[in-house]
Amino acid sequence: MNLRKLRDAEAMFLHRYPGGFEDEDLKPILRRHNVGQLTGFAQTALAPERFARQGQVLDDIVKIVSRSSMVSMFEKPKFRDYVGGLSRPSREQLADAYRRLLHDDPAGGFEDLVAQLAEAGLAKWTLLTVCPFYYRPQQEVFVKPNTTKDVIRRFELEGLTYRPRPSWAFYAAYRSAIDAMKAAAHPSLSPSNAAFTGFLMMTAGDRGSELAAR
Repeated sequence: MNLRKLRDAEAMFLHRYPGGFEDEDLKPILRRHNVGQLTGFAQTALAPERFARQGQVLDDIVKIVSRSSMVSMFEKPKFRDYVGGLSRPSREQLADAYRRLLHDDPAGGFEDLVAQLAEAGLAKWTLLTVCPFYYRPQQEVFVKPNTTKDVIRRFELEGLTYRPRPSWAFYAAYRSAIDAMKAAAHPSLSPSNAAFTGFLMMTAGDRGSELAAR
């Protein structure tokens, strides 16, 4: 990690938004993303005991994907239709992969989910990481391809090479890198991991130039 670049990004952001993500100017953006409400829904809908009703839990997963502002509008209906068209055994397999991902075998559940979604061309980073993020927004990361690639390049995160096909190995390593960056940054920049990567994105390229000019 290039700590100097992180410090520069932090200084630029806090110059424009002294309160970090508590700054009044950022509250409309936070309301638009509505992380708090979706987190509350996910933590109830995806609790361990809810997986006893696999049909309901899959319906709730579709709701989370559909309501998320971070998932592409093109991916949402494809995911909804995919889940709705699954056979009973495939629905059970999908629900069990999510249960393991969230509760007792993250690596195995993640890879099983990738394999199943890949059959429908839906093994996308956003679809793989949106539910874990909302369930544990301070621990899990939402992997958005362009943001992730920019963070790796700009902050010189060693040992990380982005690949379009999701893998647990990359996810775990990227999550650890984000944790290390958060630990070195001001706490106001990380009300959630998605907010923290949002701060990193907002200080890149043209957006960073705009912040520096204000």
